[in-house]
Amino acid sequence: MPPRVEGLYAITPQCDDSERLLELAAAALDGGARVLQYRDKSADAARRLWQADLLAAMCRSRGALFIVNDDVELAKRVGADGVHLGRDDGGIAAARAALGPEAVIGASCYDSAARARAALADGASYVAFGAVFPSGTKPGAPAAPLSLFAEAAPLGAPMVAIGGITPANAAQVVAAGADAIAVIGGLFDADDAAAAARTLSGLFRAR
Repeated sequence: MPPRVEGLYAITPQCDDSERLLELAAAALDGGARVLQYRDKSADAARRLWQADLLAAMCRSRGALFIVNDDVELAKRVGADGVHLGRDDGGIAAARAALGPEAVIGASCYDSAARARAALADGASYVAFGAVFPSGTKPGAPAAPLSLFAEAAPLGAPMVAIGGITPANAAQVVAAGADAIAVIGGLFDADDAAAAARTLSGLFRAR
């Protein structure tokens, strides 16, 4: 079985400066992030490979899961723990065939428990719902009510919340039943990313 996704799920910001990206990732992991997702939408394949390879090694050294956003081939090349797929990023079954039975494969399910059910039937390891709050990264994302986590709980899979989550509002999401909270701006835009990570990850220790 793939490892379970839970706790603080940090998603990297778009960052051309590899040294700065590594500093931010280290701060998140040192602050308690259990999962790090590499998200880079640029066309610079060489830099993406370089950054992903370094982040994968960092996660291995700290015992955290490393997930690549959208790109199954990149995940395979750097030995990532898995991949996260949106509705336009290719099939879950194909990703599972490429990455193997132990890979962690996440699926964006937006505001739909039915989509989550279908994703799990196709072999997803976890499902992500959001935006749970207005999102600066994806301002057009559908709004996902917090009640969705109780609705989807009987599916039995880890549920990740994403969208507009900050240290100020994250407790609401954890209380609603999310197994993990995926955070970008609320973590990496903070003055002290490690302190923000400690606050966010601490919500799960207190639950």
